[in-house]
Amino acid sequence: VEVIVSPSDDDSATNSSQQRNRAKHILIATGGAPTIPSGDASIKKYSITSDDFFELQSLPKKVVVVGAGYIAVELAGILQALGSDTSLVLRKEKALRNFDEILSEALDVEMQRQGISIFRNTKGVSRIKYNKSNGLKKIILNNGKVIKDVDVVIMAAGRSPLVDSLGLQDVGIQQKEGGYIDVNEYSETSVDRVYAVGDVCGNVELTPMAIAAGRRLADRLFSANPDHVHAKVSYENVPTVVFSHPPIGTIGLTENEAIEKYGEETVKVYSSKFSNMWYGPFQIEASEKPKTCMKLVCAGKNEQVVGLHVIGIAADELLQGFGVAMKMGATKADFDSTIAIHPTAAEELVTLFPWGLSSQETGAKVSPLNGNEAPEPDQ
Repeated sequence: VEVIVSPSDDDSATNSSQQRNRAKHILIATGGAPTIPSGDASIKKYSITSDDFFELQSLPKKVVVVGAGYIAVELAGILQALGSDTSLVLRKEKALRNFDEILSEALDVEMQRQGISIFRNTKGVSRIKYNKSNGLKKIILNNGKVIKDVDVVIMAAGRSPLVDSLGLQDVGIQQKEGGYIDVNEYSETSVDRVYAVGDVCGNVELTPMAIAAGRRLADRLFSANPDHVHAKVSYENVPTVVFSHPPIGTIGLTENEAIEKYGEETVKVYSSKFSNMWYGPFQIEASEKPKTCMKLVCAGKNEQVVGLHVIGIAADELLQGFGVAMKMGATKADFDSTIAIHPTAAEELVTLFPWGLSSQETGAKVSPLNGNEAPEPDQ
């Protein structure tokens, strides 16, 4: 079955500007773009998006970032570190509120410690007034609060799939809420031989996720390897990092999600909070040293690790290896059986108190517990 795609708004076959491309398979991977919240026209006129941030020619003296997700906290942290007077505007109480509480709360404390002004429960921006005489802006929030003398307003309140110009409805491609393309587990749309991966699907909007989905799709469609006949990507236990200050690494379920899924009686949580040794030589009060926070969320009699959450120096680097362990079904006992690397922050995850008291069950193919011999490769 062939699919004919036309980028032209004119469906006339005689239109010389029309391009018609025929292919056995069509992949939609157009990504997403920043969304400007609906409302007063001044918001779009006098603000920039997170994409426009990279075109700034100079460091703004005073900047307002609007949003509560990855991009908003990352840009706020960068600008504050560079010396801008930075404010973060939140519709609700705190940023990253869908993350585990240990992360969102620790980041909230740290952003304030760094000097970022946080405007909470604002319900968003009402309008922006521009002063022609000095080029500065006044931001009026929906809760009545006002931020004056602002150089740059950055809207980082979300992203939308870039699909409006594709004419998806014309060919019967089904979409979900928000305009995202509806796909099954094999990245197939509702139209035969038309596929979609990445941000246009709205599953896990991360670049490596899109790459992985594309690779699995290519394997299934074009590989001669029989093992790839049913190749597909998994959207579970996806490690992700927020490059906030300090960075956040997280994978799996939050504590609340685990309780909702497995029941409070089967969930056990291990956590720790400390100052990273990197700050040891700094002649500052202990209370002023940024804190590292870690949490393991375990479920079931075997205490399988179903969530791992870290905020602090090197959280981004340490998460990748622990992500492999979680994908393999590691248990608290598996973590405890791993020798700590000292002195590092990562060692905290394999020495979390109480240590060594969990049920001696493993998620490994060959048990590493109780001094067992290491597994050997198949011959």
